[in-house]
Formats: sequence, structure tokens, C-alpha cells
Amino acid sequence: MKDTTIVTQGKRKQAIARAALKPGKGKIKINGTYLDFYGERLLQMRISEPLVLAGDVAQKIDIEVIANGGGINGQADAIRLAIARALVQYDKKLKKTFDEYDRLLLVADVRRKEVRKPNDSKARAKRQKSYR
Repeated sequence: MKDTTIVTQGKRKQAIARAALKPGKGKIKINGTYLDFYGERLLQMRISEPLVLAGDVAQKIDIEVIANGGGINGQADAIRLAIARALVQYDKKLKKTFDEYDRLLLVADVRRKEVRKPNDSKARAKRQKSYR
């Protein structure tokens, strides 16, 4: 089990991330870019949460992630979910740690954008009336 590649996926809004985990030296690549150079610092910290919680397990593996669709925050959450799921498949003991820290590390956030209704401008906005 620990010699093969583990492939997982994470979703958030319109973003989908696919992570491939294999034994290595602790390198994390997202869309061909190392995590240290990917996006803003806040996004890097959010993505690296499961790696920090995993501790020294994260130093023994390489993770390659491909993310597309959605915006930068949605992609960051999808990447975080995919990495956490891959780590749990690699080491089952991490499941309890991730669940106690944040449930969204292992369970996808299923909220989506509400559909726009016909003859209205936005999903919840109603047509204005004028009584003149």
C-alpha cells in the first residue's frame, strides 16, 4: 500500500483538485508550482494545514496536485481537501486528528451558488414594484 501512488480528489464550489501522493522527500507541487511559490501566503498556509497536522509523515511523501475551475479560494479549499484525503489513505491514524481539527479537511463543503430565478436580477432579489 505505501509503495503505490494514492490518487484522491477534492471539490469546493466549481473548483476540482486531484492529488497524487507517492513516497518521496516532502515536495508538494500544485499545477507544476511548488507550494512555497503558489498564490498568496494566506492560501499557502490554508493548503498546508493538513501537512502541518500530519507532522513527520509529510516529510516522507511527495504530492502532485492539479486544480482547475472556480476561483483561487475555492481551489485552495479543494486542494486542501484532496491532500487531507490522500494523507488519510496513506496513514489511517491521521483521520482522528483531522476530524478533531476541522471536519472540512475530510468532508466536502456541499454549498453551491443558488440558481438565478427567471425574470429576476439575482437569486434572491425580487422585482421592485412601483405604485404610481
